[in-house]
Amino acid sequence: MDQNEAAAAAALAARFEEHRPRLNAVAYRMLGSLSESEDAVQETWLRLSRSDSGAVENLGGWLTTVVGRMCLDMLRSRQSRREDSLDVSMDTHVPDPVVSRMDAVADPEQEVLLADSVGLALLVVLETLAPAERLAFVLHDMFAVPFDEIAPVVERSTAATRQLASRARRRVQGSAPATDTGLAKQREVVEAWMAATKAGDFEALLELLDPDVVLRADTGELSSGLSKLVRGAATVAGQAAMFARFALVSRLVLVNGAPGLVAVPDGEPFSLASFTVVDGRIVEINIIADRERLAGLGMPSFDD
Repeated sequence: MDQNEAAAAAALAARFEEHRPRLNAVAYRMLGSLSESEDAVQETWLRLSRSDSGAVENLGGWLTTVVGRMCLDMLRSRQSRREDSLDVSMDTHVPDPVVSRMDAVADPEQEVLLADSVGLALLVVLETLAPAERLAFVLHDMFAVPFDEIAPVVERSTAATRQLASRARRRVQGSAPATDTGLAKQREVVEAWMAATKAGDFEALLELLDPDVVLRADTGELSSGLSKLVRGAATVAGQAAMFARFALVSRLVLVNGAPGLVAVPDGEPFSLASFTVVDGRIVEINIIADRERLAGLGMPSFDD
């Protein structure tokens, strides 16, 4: 590679890095997996580095549709593996969260990743969409990509692509709760939950829970028999003994920008709980209790 080629390659890499935060955000919403999102973005870079980039008029749009295509292929492959598997655990699967300390200075990359309030409750709903529906909804509704640019990716007409997004939108609006926007109020509810579990106060727990609350506990593929999906305030509150074991060693954290709890009984994350709070009550609790998976999430340190 001569000097001019090296300079051109460096310039292209610099242009790509300008778009990386947006591509990461697209891939995270599409896949709900931090590691797979990184893989999709890296593959997008490889596609760009091997292409005639000089012929690309709108690099941002080109990169967005390419990473969308990568994610669509990955979702279809994931769906195929699940259909071939005897272990059907989608109801208890919790997507990868973005976790930070409550007192941490905001990470610019995390802020981009979590823009538009992408809570775990929304990601759980997105997991229920068909791959093409998810792509159409994410690209159009979250990133304002025109339907005529999405259509070739999903191999549908523009009108059919619009219908895909419409179906996905109805599913999301009907299933994903609109969380309380005030961080202080959410934190107050989560702290009250932690106090009630420490005390084993069943009545206090009931007061904090929406009557139709959903608890989803994801223990991972290796121990899927312990995963569970529980509905109803009385039933969820009845799990207080399980929560109480970890309440004394739990720390407040931010989970996708909202208050959550991580249990660190021996200095290492053992379980992570996120809470969706609406009108001062908890409507959804998502728990990840797979220590191997938690270790791979880039969790903050809890040495102090």
